[in-house]
Amino acid sequence: MITVVKALFGDGSGQMKQKVIALYAVLILFNVAAWVWAFIAFHDYPLLMGTSILAYSFGLRHAVDADHIAAIDNVTRKLMQAGKRPISVGLMFSLGHSTIVVLASVVIAATAMAMQDKMAGFKEIGGLIGTLVSTSFLFAIAVMNLVILRSVIQTFRRVKRGERYVEEDLNLLLAGRGLMARLFRPLFGLITKSWHMYFLGFLFGLGFDTATEVGLLGISAAGAAQGMPIWSILVFPVLFMAGMTLIDTTDSILMLGAYGWAFVKPIRKLYYNITITSVSVLVALLVASIEGLGLVVDTFKLSGGFWDAIGGLNDNFGIIGYLIVGVFALSWLVSVAIYRWKRYEEIEVVS
Repeated sequence: MITVVKALFGDGSGQMKQKVIALYAVLILFNVAAWVWAFIAFHDYPLLMGTSILAYSFGLRHAVDADHIAAIDNVTRKLMQAGKRPISVGLMFSLGHSTIVVLASVVIAATAMAMQDKMAGFKEIGGLIGTLVSTSFLFAIAVMNLVILRSVIQTFRRVKRGERYVEEDLNLLLAGRGLMARLFRPLFGLITKSWHMYFLGFLFGLGFDTATEVGLLGISAAGAAQGMPIWSILVFPVLFMAGMTLIDTTDSILMLGAYGWAFVKPIRKLYYNITITSVSVLVALLVASIEGLGLVVDTFKLSGGFWDAIGGLNDNFGIIGYLIVGVFALSWLVSVAIYRWKRYEEIEVVS
């Protein structure tokens, strides 16, 4: 069994197409199983199915956080420079990160069950603090990525004008994304195989410095406070894990391909980083704005067409999951169309 796993998900360069197919077969099976579980648990509760979509979209969104992109980017580049083809870097990182999220969700849900009768007095204050923390983190993530995005776009424009492209400068810029990526940067040197990323992902999860995780844990606690059994509450972190592993793995494979192309067309690496950073900014601003405006509605008791719509989104937070998935799909479609329309592939890069 171990030999088969190594053959499929190891860092060797042989049979890459078969490895990618096998990897996605496992991921798709896991995603389908997670949604079957959600349907069995909540098929009679449409609102909870919406919450399930939100938990899944949290995983999708969390995978494009600056810390994830930087960690996967750095390790993929490092292992490729060592002559390896690290196909499972993103998957291992995501599994380590998800371990913390699942364990924390169970602990918080169990605590909420034990204190169910005492939670009413803390509900309003906790909701206020949770929303403020969540919104603040998301706006901070958006601002940080806007700074990175501006620098990458400037580099992209210089390359289009025929100026010299220095890959080391771009790598230093991208490595600076995310607080946890900076904090654990010395550990990147210890990673020599893809599966080592599980432990780095576990350490990243201990930080709990992202609003998506705060939101997911809030979902688990709220479910427990309403009397949901623990096996039903576990649907939320498992869906979060399913979404995050899918995007992190895709990110890893795209980077693997992008760095392979970069020897001939580094313009692709620049464009890829513009796209992924832009999506992260858009999603962070979308969720933070809806949460922040919802807090304003509740605090000042505002009404009217716009404010009623904001209040409706916050009352039915699962709808935001659909919006996030739509932003992802639309962003990538527009990005690919622009890349082909502008013929960026034909740009000659001077390095």
